[in-house]
Amino acid sequence: MEQVNETLVREFVFLSFSSLAGLQWLLFIVFLLLYLFTLGTNAIIISTIVLVRALHTPMYFFLAILSCSETCYTFVIVPKMLADLLAQKKTISFLGCAIQMFTFLFLGCSHSFLLAAMGYDRYVAICNPLRYTVLMGHGMCVGLVAAACACGFIVAQIITSLVFYLPFYSSNQLQHFFCDISPVLKVASHHTHFSQIVIFILCALVLVIPLLLILVSYIHIISAIHQFPSTLGRHKAFSTCASHLIVVTVHYGCASFIYLRPKSNFSSSQDALI
Repeated sequence: MEQVNETLVREFVFLSFSSLAGLQWLLFIVFLLLYLFTLGTNAIIISTIVLVRALHTPMYFFLAILSCSETCYTFVIVPKMLADLLAQKKTISFLGCAIQMFTFLFLGCSHSFLLAAMGYDRYVAICNPLRYTVLMGHGMCVGLVAAACACGFIVAQIITSLVFYLPFYSSNQLQHFFCDISPVLKVASHHTHFSQIVIFILCALVLVIPLLLILVSYIHIISAIHQFPSTLGRHKAFSTCASHLIVVTVHYGCASFIYLRPKSNFSSSQDALI
């Protein structure tokens, strides 16, 4: 009966850039240029891999999928953020917020498992080179991508349902520039300890399991590389893994900082910056 007199939230307001009103045009130009650069480089990567037959290998197949994933991943957040930088009222509908969170989580979780699949690909290529074409056939590659997407879809569905099943009354101001988990949970009227635990466990599993698989792959890779007789061979093997390791470090480093630290240390400004 108490909730009847309260206003049901129909839209959310983003406040992340409200304190930088004088810099919003500058931020718009900087982020637009970075976004166009991201789209352009990913388009070059994808088109090159598709057009050059010599690159029709498992490693470049995964790279093309990763570029597609990143393009979609940024498309979910950046265009809306750019529009809000030029808008007086920075709002998103309740349904739009739920869709944005689900899509962001689906692509982000799939991204994590995809990086693990790429780690496995490097493991097979370096540790079992004679069986590489057999173990990493087209069916296997497609299956790994499908499994990554399926895991991402399931996790995103569960987390989004848990978050938007909660009641939202009165407060609708998000200290962020998109609908991330913590800012939305923060404005919920009340939420159970159970839902918070489930969300934290799912986030931990999505980050920890793929990362452990990658670490196991690289332990075997490093062990195999040290047995190579020539320095040139070792250097070539390490060079094929370097870019993957950089992406893994950035992705898991940022995601772990945002989603795995204690709630008592939550800072929306730090999360927005990361």
